Order: sequence, then structure tokens, then C-alpha cells
Amino acid sequence: MDGSNGNAAAYFVDRHATGAARDKTAFIESDGAGRRLTYGELGDRTARMAGLCARYGLRREERAILLVLDELEFPIAFWGALKAGVIPVALNTLLAADVYRTIFADCRARALFVSAPLYPVAAPLLENHPTIEHVFFIGDDAPDGVLDFRAELAASDPAETVVASPDECAFWLYSSGSTGQPKGVRHVHGSLKFTADTYGAQVLGVAADDLVFSAAKLFFAYGLGNGMTFPMSVGAAAVLFAGRPTPDAMADVLTRFEPTIFCGVPTLYAAMLAHYVASGSAPSAPLRRCISAGEALPADVGQRWRDLTGVDILDGVGSTEMLHIFLSNAPGNVAYGASGVAVPGYRLRLVDEAGDEVTGDDVGELLVDGASAADGYWNQRERSRATFEGVWTRTGDKYTRDPDGRYTYCGRTDDMFKVSGIWVSPFEVEQALIAHPDVLEAAVIARSDDEGLLKPAAFVVLQANAPSPELAEALKEQVKAKAGMWKYPRWIEFVDDLPKTATGKIQRFKLRGDA
Repeated sequence: MDGSNGNAAAYFVDRHATGAARDKTAFIESDGAGRRLTYGELGDRTARMAGLCARYGLRREERAILLVLDELEFPIAFWGALKAGVIPVALNTLLAADVYRTIFADCRARALFVSAPLYPVAAPLLENHPTIEHVFFIGDDAPDGVLDFRAELAASDPAETVVASPDECAFWLYSSGSTGQPKGVRHVHGSLKFTADTYGAQVLGVAADDLVFSAAKLFFAYGLGNGMTFPMSVGAAAVLFAGRPTPDAMADVLTRFEPTIFCGVPTLYAAMLAHYVASGSAPSAPLRRCISAGEALPADVGQRWRDLTGVDILDGVGSTEMLHIFLSNAPGNVAYGASGVAVPGYRLRLVDEAGDEVTGDDVGELLVDGASAADGYWNQRERSRATFEGVWTRTGDKYTRDPDGRYTYCGRTDDMFKVSGIWVSPFEVEQALIAHPDVLEAAVIARSDDEGLLKPAAFVVLQANAPSPELAEALKEQVKAKAGMWKYPRWIEFVDDLPKTATGKIQRFKLRGDA
């Protein structure tokens, strides 16, 4: 890292703050006054954040919750906490109060840093809270009894970056909870540089003159790498967007800031395509790289985006547990409909229910080995043991692998089901549905028929046209032709939207009616 210091902040912040990138812009806010932060300013303010931690008695290895929007204060608080040895716990900014209550109790943080628009959700949880002693308000007009973060930061003396081991716990993320309550995922300092050296350098190919814009938020492992770790690894700049990533808003940011790298999720790309088609326009930004993760990218979406922009979407697979993407398509090696090959630095395996290697074109669960693997879940020993098996991490995803080593997504382990004794991939059926010009999104689950046998059922969001029995039959015929006669959905329900996590993952368990 930086000399003998394995603290990630020494590499990502201090190296640039005192080097050639000192006066370069690190972050730009897309809204409001368009505030900017140079690497030199980031170095000073993160040192003051470390000093703030000392002023308020936040000790090494204690936790501080970051309930912070994508604004300049996020990197200041995150990297400043690392400099102090305090562990930032970055939370999804779109959760319900009851989920925050659970996480606040679970992580036992001593401080909360909260953006002004999020304070009303957090405030009722803070009265007589057993561990949270200090609340730092990010915004104007801090409420009574709450500390003004910007004022407190300015009043704090800079502190040195503590020396840490690369193996020391650096920060926590809470899993997105697509199948239940979030889990606290503990990551070490060295994982951040590892993801930058592997995916960031060898797949994304981020360079010092890039301007990166990630629609995926910084609280999301995918967004943390895209919008912060990767550009900072080379002294590049990133655009921060605090609002909801609607197609209109994303198109506006692409037009005004002209980023060279855009990072989205499949549902957003599909919605943006609909926006551009409806407006008869295309992105004007000088994009050289577009990437996607969070859910498998439908082939039709990738092909239409390339036709519109001239730029391929590099679809990849990552997880909160592995911190970023470990399986991906790559520049010059894109196959839409497939997830790609192992990112350099990672090893992959496919295993059956007994844990044996699968052969040929059989379906297996994906296991991954890489140095960015989490240190385990907080206070969930059984889940840690079930997920982290030595150097291997279970992903819970089913894949096939072709002779060239290319992996194709089949579905979550819990989402896969058999029809007539043959595995059915919900994703394969969904791709066939989305290929229809009237379909915007689709989700497929298993449902029992009158004889108690499992058959596919589809939930479909249309582009614009009204649903009809004729359209439902046309969609069934399309699946038969594209995916297989036995895979067509026996039931099709037209819906206005699909339940998703804040990171864009479809929550199929809600469609199934699971608890």
C-alpha cells in the first residue's frame, strides 16, 4: 500500500493528496451548487474527520453508521473513519425505519452520520438509544441536540492516518436483503486495493483522465467500487448523484457532465433505452465503457444499448460478500446473455448439491476464491460457516460453464426449479420474454398447477401497450420458440412494476409470497 501502512486510506487518499494529483478533482456533485473536492482537499478533510473521531472519543475498531447520500461528505466520512481506525458502517439510504432499527441494534455503533433528508427516518430511533452517543447532521440548520457535521469537521485538528494491517477490519456493508433481513458483512483494508487491481485495472481499465458516473449508490458494494475506489486508485474523478436514478435524471447527468465511464444495473439500462427511444435521442456523453451488475443483463438490453450508443455493456457478477465483480465480460470479449469469464485474480468452481465439481453443461452453484472475500458476517456464525468455506465463498447462484470457460447465469439457488425433471432457469425465460418489443421487465417464479407440479409463472411489465389475452399468448409462444416448449409460463400476470431492492435486484421471494 503506502510504505508499511496497510491502511486503505493511505493508498487511496494520502498517496494522491501529497502527490501529483493533489490539485485534481476527485468528486463532483451533480446537483445543487455543483460542489467539488480535490484530492488535496480530500486529504485535509479526511484527516480532520480522523481528528473529529478523536475529539468525540470514537476509538479504534468501534463502529460509526454512515446513513449518507452520495454527496461529498460520504467519501470524507468513510475515508476519515478509516484513517482513525474507526469502522464505518455504510447503510442503504432507502430502507424502512424497522430495518434501520434492527441494523442500529445489531452493529452497536457509537455514532451516526446522517444526511439531512434522511434524518426524519432516523430521528425516532435515536431516543434513549443504548449505544449511539453522537449524531452528526450533514446539511443546513441542524436540529437541536444534534451536531453540525460540517462545523465540527472545520473545528477539528487534522490527525495522522493510523497504521493498520491489510487484514484488519476496515468497514462493514449490510447485504441488500433480497431474500430477508440484511446481514452485516465485514471487509478488511486490503480488499479495496485488490478489487482496484483486478476488476478496476484489468477489466474496467480505469485511467487517470476518466470521469466516472455510477448510478449505483456508494452504500452498495458495486457502487462503492465504481464511484469511489476505482477512480481514486488512479487519481481520476467521479460524479456523485444524490437523488433517485430515474431515466430522465441519468440522461441529464450524462448530458451535463459527459462522463467516460457509466455504471448501471440491468433494470436501469432497460428503462433508459425506453426513455431514449421515446424521445428519439441517444446519450451524447463520450462514453468509452459501460458496465452492469446487480442482476444478470438480458441479452436484448445489451444489444439494443450497443446499437444506440456504439458502446458494449460489460455485464458482470459480484456480491457484497466479495465486494465487487469477480466474473465478467471484458472489452473485446462480450457475449450477451452470458456472464463472461473469471476476472484475473479470482478462481471459480461449479459444484452440485453434494459439493462435487459439475462436468459438461450441468448446472452447478458458483463458488469463488479471491482476496476480496469478506471476513464473515457479524454475529451470524452459522451463516458465515455456510457461506465462507476456507478460501471459497458460496454465491448462491446457479450457472453453467461452456468449454471456453464462459459462465451463463441460470438463477438463484432458491429460484431454480424443475419442470418434467429438467432444470428451468428463471433468467432464461425472462430473457425470452424481454426480447418481445412490448416488454420492459419480466420476472419468473415456480407455481404449482392443479396436480401439484411446478410450472413457470411470469410477471410482466409492459413498455406502453395495454395488456391483452392475445399478447399473453404471443409471449408464451415466444418463450416456446426461444427457450423450449416445456419452459413457457403457464400463467402470465401483467403488473405495473416488480418488487426490487434498492440495488435493483428483483425480489422473487415477494412474488412467491414467501415470508
